Amino acid sequence: MQFRRAGKSGLLLPAVSLGFWHNFGDSASYENMKQICFAAFDGGITHFDLANNYGPAPGSAELHAGRIIRENFLPYRDELVISTKAGYDMWPGPYGNWGSRKYLLASLDQSLRRLGLDYVDIFYHHRMDPETPLEETMGALAQAVFSGKALYAGLSNYDGKTLEKAARILDELHCPFVINQNRYSIFDRGIEQNGLKETAARLGKGLITYSPLAQGLLTDRYLASIPADSRVRTDGRFLNEDAITPQRVGQIRRLNEIALRRGQTLAEMALAWILRDDSVTSVLVGASKPSQVLTNLRCIQNTVFSAEELAEIDAVSAEA
Repeated sequence: MQFRRAGKSGLLLPAVSLGFWHNFGDSASYENMKQICFAAFDGGITHFDLANNYGPAPGSAELHAGRIIRENFLPYRDELVISTKAGYDMWPGPYGNWGSRKYLLASLDQSLRRLGLDYVDIFYHHRMDPETPLEETMGALAQAVFSGKALYAGLSNYDGKTLEKAARILDELHCPFVINQNRYSIFDRGIEQNGLKETAARLGKGLITYSPLAQGLLTDRYLASIPADSRVRTDGRFLNEDAITPQRVGQIRRLNEIALRRGQTLAEMALAWILRDDSVTSVLVGASKPSQVLTNLRCIQNTVFSAEELAEIDAVSAEA
């Protein structure tokens, strides 16, 4: 495993981290979840990423992660980075959503109970809140750190302009804000367009990216047809059949040809494409079985791209 520094902080993260967004809810097999975590840790993945609402049902991913940690990983707690988040709808009523001080601090307490931990390593605000003053939200993150319930603060799904304002507030509070978590892939360049990627690098903050495979589109699963066991067929919450257009399939096939020339699978190349950039600290991968974790780890073997390859990938992804 390669380890990368989160911006200018002292925190090192593995180049590949394990996300609990999918496949750790109540509908999943506990034994399979456990084996996924074993495969990840044995492969050098020391960072497990969660959020209060991951499931389904909301909170269930933290409950299952807590049991896995309690039964198997407590001797290795100091070798693990555990992160969680709050910011999306979690419980009914006015205090279970967005970015108020009341919601964030209450949610962190609930997350720690579900995880069975005294602290998390990173506590994120999960999304920008247009109604709550940024000073209140950042003050809550700082309080979480100063109370000892989190070691570092993070921001997720922010844009560059708001990130800069938030970082200034956290710096004034002397709160160790070290990392941003945002969606990023060959097909989704949003953080290049909204200033987040450039701002994070300029401010010396880390960047960890999620959905690097575009919910499975950047794999070889959709080259011919939609598999019966694919996320489109079995879930549909985050990827539906309408997204798999003939044009999109054509793009996937051309990207697959580039990957084959590089001696990689499309998924390996898509992950390596993100990790080619030194401003990226880590890439979050999900897995529905242990073998997928091991396959994804192969991406770190070749993260060097020629200028011609990068230009070709950009041309394919830019097609309307």
